[in-house]
Parts: sequence; structure tokens; C-alpha cells
Amino acid sequence: MSEPGAAGSGFQALGGETVYDGKIVDVRIERFRHADGEEVSREIVRHQGAVAVVAHDERDAWLVRQPREAVDEPALLEIPAGRLDVAGEQPLAAAQRELAEEIGCGARSWEPIVTYYTGAGFTDERVHLFHATELYESHADSEENERIEIVRWPLARLDDALAECRDAKTLIGLLWLARRLNT
Repeated sequence: MSEPGAAGSGFQALGGETVYDGKIVDVRIERFRHADGEEVSREIVRHQGAVAVVAHDERDAWLVRQPREAVDEPALLEIPAGRLDVAGEQPLAAAQRELAEEIGCGARSWEPIVTYYTGAGFTDERVHLFHATELYESHADSEENERIEIVRWPLARLDDALAECRDAKTLIGLLWLARRLNT
């Protein structure tokens, strides 16, 4: 058994091939050699990453509902978020752009919360999660055909939002916010 924080035995990337090259993801078959000599193949979904924003004022958290066809949800409750799909754009700038596109707000105060892997067993996608406060009106046009309903959720009822939520980035963000507000 390893100690917490201990590094594994390591592995060497041997290369691979792209089996699907899409607009949002690429799928590759990659080969690796572990320190004990064993070679393995892994199907890996390559993704440029994403940003998500826990945005709130003194009374409300700003959420969105939108259809998510992949999980058969016509109105999934989420925090504002989007892909890192602008070449060279840093995560904070992408978060600022997404906040303006999705809820029509900017924020004077930004704080990074955490960067995490969405599914380390099959994808390299990372989500950069930010906290945004001191909101003000600011609009940006999205080039995507998004069907977004803006939801102002009372901070006093944050537990109800958590009970309704099925989205990982939103659960992480709202749990972080609930902990922050209770400290």
C-alpha cells in the first residue's frame, strides 16, 4: 500500500494512433510501457479542456438550465461553463467569456477554485473551476446555438440546488460554495 501523495511506479508513452478526429474530441489508441515491462493499450478521449464558474451576488447563485442530449436531460441544472475552444486563450479569459455569453454578466473579483480531471480513466479533459463575485452586466455573443435558461438560485436554498443537480462540475462548485458560505 502506498502512502498518501506517493508517486506510482511510472510508465513510458510509446505512441499511438487517432481513430476519431472530431470537433470537440479526438479518440486515440495509445500504448504505454510500465516500469515492470508490461505494455498496455488504452482508448483515450483527448479534449482541450473546459472552464466553469461559480458566480453569485449577495442573494443568488447564477445557474443555467440547458438541454444535454448525451444524457437525455432536457433541462440540466448547471453552473455557467464552456470549452477551451479559442486558440491560445487562457482558462481565466475563457471563464470570463463564458460568464458573459451564458448569463450576461462580468465579475470584478475572480478566484481559482480547483482544476480537476473529469474522468481520468479514459479522458485527459480538465475543468478549471473559478469563483466569480461582484457581478455586473456584460454581454458577449456565442457562436453556438445554445438553448440556455438563466436561473437565479437563492443562496439560502443552495441545498435544494444540490439535491436537484446531476452535473459533476456543478456539484463540485456548489459544494465548494456551500462550504465557503458556512465557514
